[in-house]
Parts: sequence; structure tokens; C-alpha cells
Amino acid sequence: MDTSSGETAAAAAGHQGGDQIPPGKAMTIGQHMLDKGAQMMQSLKPIKQMNQHLCNFSLYSHDMTRQIETHHFVTRLNQDFLQCAVYDSDDSTGRLIGVEYIVSDKIFESLPPEEQKLWHSHAYEIKSGLMVNPRVPEMVLKPELENLAKTYGKFWCTWQTDRGDKIPMGAPALMMSPQAVDIGVVRPELVAERNEKYSISSEGLKKSRIEIAEPEWINPQADYWKQHGKGFVVGVESTEMKKIVPFP
Repeated sequence: MDTSSGETAAAAAGHQGGDQIPPGKAMTIGQHMLDKGAQMMQSLKPIKQMNQHLCNFSLYSHDMTRQIETHHFVTRLNQDFLQCAVYDSDDSTGRLIGVEYIVSDKIFESLPPEEQKLWHSHAYEIKSGLMVNPRVPEMVLKPELENLAKTYGKFWCTWQTDRGDKIPMGAPALMMSPQAVDIGVVRPELVAERNEKYSISSEGLKKSRIEIAEPEWINPQADYWKQHGKGFVVGVESTEMKKIVPFP
């Protein structure tokens, strides 16, 4: 095992004890220079389209006792479809842990029922003050929040950092949104820690959002666990490959 001082320094520069950075050697000066040069010469257009940061909480569909703080960096492709790169923090050392797709109620209603089971609603987390845009005034956000309250999301977690995985392990996990019932309620200590970090009050946000209209109808196929008490888990199994030519 390489225990050079450079690698130790890299770990210490990570996050709260250094366990936020995957195993590996510290970046060299040459690598930093290469990255900076590439950044100057390449367009990086998809990344530059990320124009919002949403902070929220997510629960594993197969084990909703596992609740995590998530940071969604949002690109809007049109008024009915958003895509989010999801990180475990908004620090420079934040780890990319998954992807969420967000669609309008119009698109959601067009999906097959079996597909709708994989999605969650957003109304509760907005009305309750759990979903926030850190450092952006609520007055500015109100039209966006009104739109998001009517949307549905599908979030796949590819790196379960909450269980201590140093690198992405296993199959992706389907995630659900917080709800006001049973195991869908976010633990108060998680909310308090997040609120302290951004100097916000979820209760205050809840009161300020009281005039945001509830959706007229939330499709019961979404938040499937609420109606059926069942979640979803992805398994990995071997299968015969489709081959153009015989495999040697």
C-alpha cells in the first residue's frame, strides 16, 4: 500500500476526516495543469447548462430507513423535462452518486403504469420546506417551486456512500422522495444539520410556501410504497450475449 505523504495530504484535504475521497494517489502538478488546459480549450457545454442547485433528502426504495442528504445540479432541457447530476455534498470534493430525471405531470401521465411505479412525487418535499435552493431568495424561487410541485422524479443512486462504499459498488438503487407518512418522514436530525449549514428554517419555508397550490391529483402509481408497502431493488445476473459472430 502506498502511504506517501502526498496521498495522506490528499485524504486530509477531503471531507471530515478524509474518507470522502476514493482510494488513490494525490493528483500531480502535471495533472492539474493538464486539466486546467483542457478546461480552457474545451466547451464543456452540457456541464455549463447546469443552472440550479437543489438540496433535498432521499430514501432508498428497498430500505427506507436509509435516508441521505442529496444535492441535485439541474439542467432544464425544456419546460417539461429536467435532468440532474446528484452529489452527496456541494463541496468541491462532492461525489457523484447518481442521476435524477424530472418530468411534468403531463409527461408522467403518458407513461405506462409499470414505469410510473419507479417514480416519486415532489409536492410534499416542496410544501414542507425540505427541498431548497441554497442561498437563493424564496421570492425569486416561487414560480419555479410552483412548477416543481407538480412534477415527478426518477432517481437512480449509483454510489452508496452512506454505507461506506469507497467506490461505486453493485447495482444502482432506486430512490424515493420524503413523504409525511410512516417511514417516509425524514429524521429531524438530518434536517437540522442541513438547515444549520445553510442558515435556513424548514418550518419558516413551509409557512412561506403555504400559498403554493397543491397538485389537483398525485397519481397513486408514483410513491408506490405508500399504497402497497413494497419497494424495488435491482439485481444483477448473467445472461447470454447477443453476438454478431460466434464467440471463440
